[in-house]
Amino acid sequence: MAGIALKKIQKSYGALEVIHNIDIEIESGEFLVLVGPSGCGKSTLLRMIAGLEEISGGELDIEGRVANLLPPAERNIAMVFQDYALYPHMSVRENMSFGLKMRGGKDSDIESRVGHAADILKIQDYLDRRPAQLSGGQRQRVAMGRAIVREPVAFLFDEPLSNLDAALRVEMRLEIAKLHNRMKATTVYVTHDQVEAMTLADRIVVMNGGVIEQIGKPLELYHRPASLFVARFIGSPTMNTVPASVLKESDTLKVLGRTVKLEGSAPTSAMPKEVVLGIRPEDLLQCPAEEAWFSGELMVAERLGSQTYGYIEVGHSKMLSVEFSRDADVNVGDIFYVRGNPFKIHLFDALSGKRLFVQS
Repeated sequence: MAGIALKKIQKSYGALEVIHNIDIEIESGEFLVLVGPSGCGKSTLLRMIAGLEEISGGELDIEGRVANLLPPAERNIAMVFQDYALYPHMSVRENMSFGLKMRGGKDSDIESRVGHAADILKIQDYLDRRPAQLSGGQRQRVAMGRAIVREPVAFLFDEPLSNLDAALRVEMRLEIAKLHNRMKATTVYVTHDQVEAMTLADRIVVMNGGVIEQIGKPLELYHRPASLFVARFIGSPTMNTVPASVLKESDTLKVLGRTVKLEGSAPTSAMPKEVVLGIRPEDLLQCPAEEAWFSGELMVAERLGSQTYGYIEVGHSKMLSVEFSRDADVNVGDIFYVRGNPFKIHLFDALSGKRLFVQS
């Protein structure tokens, strides 16, 4: 299995720099997920690892050797694309074996590898079918099988589930997780879906505007986001963020006309005056009116079976999301009073967006 190191990696298109000095050490056997909004540079970074995009600056190491100028075929990396990229006139067996035949592999070895991959992916019964005779999930399995038979040093996935419906995405997400647990292959996976990232990753790289906002384990990013961007991107529903002012003489915040006492925090004397208060939906609880941090009318209730989320209009530009029990008797139009767990507050600099501290 391969370790991959990105050292000060840059990508420019003429005068436009789109990737800015990226440093990532990917351990052998690690499942690393690159996540971020459209246009953040995650797919471009993946394509540079694969050799499909030139590297403008920095160094890419694969298995300890510099790979900047190596053609894709010599990097021994397999890539699974969003659109499957299967040959429509070939059977599943022929699609999976085509690359090995082009490299001059022996028929017996090719047949063994195809059979092994088909067994792993549970597609033995489809080997003689053509892609048009398969469902979207089956086609994606074939694309994964074509990568597996190569026995590469690393797998690259470029949003492989985005063309599937919701149920198939869940199914294939589990299949990819099982595949990694079985093969322990070094994997770099690109997605804009933070649920996929949280489910699959050993570590997540959150990207924004061609730079890394934060690298860490999924729950580390959830509980200790390094910036306002990460706080708003990781979590579903997203973290509630509300503008606030620091009252330095009393270690309190002024939030929408109410005061919030900071518990066990860094002294407010070290903080800027204008901040953003962040709190997760599950850290807000109903309370008497006199204890409330926020109050307002319930505008939307999402009943998801295992959970109920309410969205309360509290007088600023974004509604506040609150997690209720799954059987909670909540109705649109009701007035709610809620307060947060003071030990679960996140504070961010209003100008830079950087985290000031996280209550814990």
